[in-house]
Amino acid sequence: MKRYMIAETGIFPEVILVTNVHDLKTSGLKATGPRLRILKLFENSKVRHLSAEDIYRILINEGLDMGLATVYRVLTQFEQAGILQRHHFESGKAVFELNEGSHHDHLVCIQCGRVEEFYDAEIEKRQVRVATERGFAIREHSLQLYAECTKANCPHKPRAKG
Repeated sequence: MKRYMIAETGIFPEVILVTNVHDLKTSGLKATGPRLRILKLFENSKVRHLSAEDIYRILINEGLDMGLATVYRVLTQFEQAGILQRHHFESGKAVFELNEGSHHDHLVCIQCGRVEEFYDAEIEKRQVRVATERGFAIREHSLQLYAECTKANCPHKPRAKG
């Protein structure tokens, strides 16, 4: 069973994890149908970063009658509770991912918008060193690298029309 981080404090997080309906309720949220369905969607999706519109389209395709406003409301509630993290990548639209309690950074393709997650201990150490040398203590950070895919046969590259 997957576990989702609900809250953290400071640089060393104190983690409360959501694993079932009861835990959802203890986070201050009732276990409503829309909340449970959207949480399940994130848990089962092969795509980790979903926009409100992505979620709405999936629900419509499944024949579920849920309005876009409800999707936005649930996503905002999950973000406020710490279940989801919101990101604003180059596309300008917000995307959400499950907050599973582990830090990672993002590599974003500027050709197709695909996002790859990565963790690099050397980059993390360097960021702390840079901050310390300048008299800062990092409390949190976010790193997104925007790049062009150099893979010859990338399945995510947009195909030329013609």
